Amino acid sequence: MRETLVLNASFEPLATVSLRRAVVLVLQDKAVVERARPGLHLHSSSVELPVPQVIRLRRYVRVPFRRRAPWSRRGVLVRDRHRCAYCGRRATTVDHVLPRSHGGGNTWLNTVASCAEDNHRKADRTPEQAGMRLLRRPFEPTPSDALLLSVGAYDGERLPEWLAVPAA
Repeated sequence: MRETLVLNASFEPLATVSLRRAVVLVLQDKAVVERARPGLHLHSSSVELPVPQVIRLRRYVRVPFRRRAPWSRRGVLVRDRHRCAYCGRRATTVDHVLPRSHGGGNTWLNTVASCAEDNHRKADRTPEQAGMRLLRRPFEPTPSDALLLSVGAYDGERLPEWLAVPAA
């Protein structure tokens, strides 16, 4: 499970990694812990380390430019915080606003998180045809937003205070 956010030396999000990989990077002195999980520590005979939630690389890594975040069902559920776009209850499925049978595709702007009941009720129709309305419009997250969303660090509007770039 990828549960630790990795920031570049410039504080821009790069990836999410497993806890094990994050600890290895910190112990090899390639990264520093920027935010730890409150009250949790890893212990060995010679080292005590806070469980990292966010780590920052010590050296800047050049990353090829990526224009778009890749679409995925998991990404849509995370983007919408597992909340149904029609009723606000817990969402477990992904619904196509314009059904695939009507030409709609697997895109960020055409998919929303949905509870199974509303997904079934809407069926092979648009929300207007089904008499349903979206509580919020789908949006396409940037690649950086997608990474932050995946670890629950971003609400779609502003960065959390612990991730803001420090003043020079």
